[in-house]
Amino acid sequence: MIALKHIIWDWNGTILDDRWLTIAAMNNVLTRRNMDLLTEDRYLQLFTFPVIEYYRRLGFDFEKDSFSELGTEFINEYNTRAFEPKLHDGIIDLISQLSKNGVSHSILSASSQKILDKLASYHNIDHYFKAVFGQDNHYAYGKIETGKMWINKSGIDPKRTLFIGDTEHDLEVANAVGAHCALLSWGHTSAERLEKMEVNVYNTVLDLKSWINTNFITN
Repeated sequence: MIALKHIIWDWNGTILDDRWLTIAAMNNVLTRRNMDLLTEDRYLQLFTFPVIEYYRRLGFDFEKDSFSELGTEFINEYNTRAFEPKLHDGIIDLISQLSKNGVSHSILSASSQKILDKLASYHNIDHYFKAVFGQDNHYAYGKIETGKMWINKSGIDPKRTLFIGDTEHDLEVANAVGAHCALLSWGHTSAERLEKMEVNVYNTVLDLKSWINTNFITN
């Protein structure tokens, strides 16, 4: 049994139920170019980090539209409805329970810091987290360097840290900082893809909670 001291949470898809908005926002960008629209299944197969590779998979021609322009167009579409997605049921209850047992929490996201701070405050959950880390841009290149910085700055023991996310990149981040990892199938990557990784994958909050209680000491 490992004494769990800290959990680093991904934001989009993991805590925030925003897959539907991500698809809708991108479909507006695709519609303007008469490109094939995303279904949920297609999105779950194509989405990846760095996000520029996801744009390539969608078929964008960067000679016609730069990634910078496309990324800005997408995020403008997303931000017009950014306060509509709700939090996944049960996540905050789990965070609250673990907090009472002495486990601290932080958020590490590829989203821009500005919108991340606004949403954490809007959902009235920022008090649960020691830190909320986003990026200084909205192009979602990745978050390994930010994760390393947080571990080094905080003095948190990575061997007593759990990283929880919903993408293959989240496992890459966990491995890079030396933390344990669990991936969730309700976000931005299909369960089929996640299950090919050498990592624990969970389909419900209850399953995740049970795994944590079985494998970690949380008090």
